[in-house]
Amino acid sequence: MDTNWLRKNTFHYSEFNDLNRLVDEKQRKNLAISLCLPTLNEEKTIAKEILILKSELMSRYPLLDEIVVVDSGSTDKTREIARSYGADVYQATDILPNLETFKGKGENLWKALYITKGDIIVYIDADIKNIHHRFAYALIGPLVLYENIKYSKAFYDRPIAIGKSKIRPTGGGRVTELVIRPLFSLFFPELTQILQPLSGEYAGYREIFEAIPFPIGYGIETSMLLDIYEKWGLDVMAQVDLDKRIHRNQDTKALGKMSFAILKTFINRKRKLGMVDYKDAIFSEMIQYNLVKNEYQPDIFNVRGHERPPMLDIPEYCNKFKRTN
Repeated sequence: MDTNWLRKNTFHYSEFNDLNRLVDEKQRKNLAISLCLPTLNEEKTIAKEILILKSELMSRYPLLDEIVVVDSGSTDKTREIARSYGADVYQATDILPNLETFKGKGENLWKALYITKGDIIVYIDADIKNIHHRFAYALIGPLVLYENIKYSKAFYDRPIAIGKSKIRPTGGGRVTELVIRPLFSLFFPELTQILQPLSGEYAGYREIFEAIPFPIGYGIETSMLLDIYEKWGLDVMAQVDLDKRIHRNQDTKALGKMSFAILKTFINRKRKLGMVDYKDAIFSEMIQYNLVKNEYQPDIFNVRGHERPPMLDIPEYCNKFKRTN
């Protein structure tokens, strides 16, 4: 396998820490840049994320033009806190309300395309405990400095928080190493050069995001990579080392549900690309078991695989942004 892409298109965040240069390039190219934070019950981290990103990348350096929170229906104070710190806050169900309602991260990211104004959209997860403005500017850097790059993705060391204060120095990325990397190695070995395909931090030009479908759930990152690769090839992508990301840990059962959704997304993508033809039905239920009063009881997680079409297929979007499909 040719690893030329890995050498050419992999960067370290320090290569983009001249923020004045990024602002100058942004202004020279007359670009608007939007940041989207998809949320669901993130009251513990959302204030710090907005405060740091807004103060550094809007007030100090005018790199971002807006910070938008798209919420899945939080039952805590996420929306109130985000609004009090100056973000534009939306509930996903209020965006394009004439459409059938779904719930999931991919739904939030997709609907953000309709309510943001940027030529570039940056997506950052809202649960980052060690947030730093590099999480945004380092993803923007390749997009404004390199003409060929249209999509950038984060990778990092992922220490796992244990309890309130202990940090294990290695670990994380379990679904990547146990599910995605084996699949890519089998079917798309060139994509194994993407070091953390499931990272939740990425940025791209609107022209990329509006032309691809968005699964509403866990499969969004996998789907996005496969669709961008299929439409435009690997050379439009870059990856940036953000050093370290501290996040909340998920238990094995939760990772099993995530893996199931990702596997289903991967199989569906291979079907659409005409690479496989399954004669048998593929089921939508992930079956796990709990021990309750000395009896094993099934715990069923249903993945319907709902997927939003490319935003260019939505008339309201095309009218708003004067786009044609």
